[in-house]
Amino acid sequence: MKKLILLLLTILLITSCTNYGQLKLVSYLSGDLKEVSGVEKSNDLNVLWMHNDSGNAAELFKVSTQGKILQKRVLVVKNHDWEDITSDNEGNIYIADFGNNNNKRKNLVILKIKEEELLKGENIEVEKIKFSYPNQTKFPPKKKDRFFDAESLIYKDGFLYIFTKSRVKNKYGKTILYKVPATKGEYTAKYIAEYSNCDDVHCAITAATISPDKQKVVLLTHQSVLVFTNFNGDDFFSGDVKEHTFNHVSQKEGVTFKDNTTLYITDEADKIGSSKLYEFVLKD
Repeated sequence: MKKLILLLLTILLITSCTNYGQLKLVSYLSGDLKEVSGVEKSNDLNVLWMHNDSGNAAELFKVSTQGKILQKRVLVVKNHDWEDITSDNEGNIYIADFGNNNNKRKNLVILKIKEEELLKGENIEVEKIKFSYPNQTKFPPKKKDRFFDAESLIYKDGFLYIFTKSRVKNKYGKTILYKVPATKGEYTAKYIAEYSNCDDVHCAITAATISPDKQKVVLLTHQSVLVFTNFNGDDFFSGDVKEHTFNHVSQKEGVTFKDNTTLYITDEADKIGSSKLYEFVLKD
């Protein structure tokens, strides 16, 4: 009876509208995803794809929208530092292996995989989109110039867009936008624009997503989301921006749209708890 009561209390906690600054807790995630750093909703299936970051195996997890792991797929590549995941409308998934904490990597790559091959789990072919930054000449550069880490990726109209993460003290909120073609090859990324958020370390950009209707681009930090709208072309910083603050700071590193107005957000496990899946409604 005690075990049954404990189980019921746990279910109640998970399914309740626990408020973290209007973040709704959907589920605690499995220990297999304690360092979850990317989440993407499937275009065709009501599931989420998730992965961990550096120090973990090259694995993709198919997860229900209630946070339960349904499948695990191992890729025959290395997880140097997987930081984000996105997809296109043609059934391709892209994994951002470009985490670059020390700004010294020369093997930055985005992995391209067909979702149907992931679902089958056999002979998963991985294409590599290799790139470098046009304005990086030293590996690593001086500390005041370390703007070449990145944890954020979106897809739009045949291109992949990278939002960098600043490692420069008092400029942690700065992000630079680049793009590369979403096809196998080796490229010099094209600079587009930059944006500066607040300067605190919690203002650093840790993930990105674009709405299904392509009208909103969202950047995630540990404490908020920045929503960009009314932009011109692919200069996502050219329009309007609105910040939604959570009043809850944690290591949030994954974001994707559930629909055009609701986000799924994940954070990594802390020392005393597990990683979590949240929902967050973007209110006007």
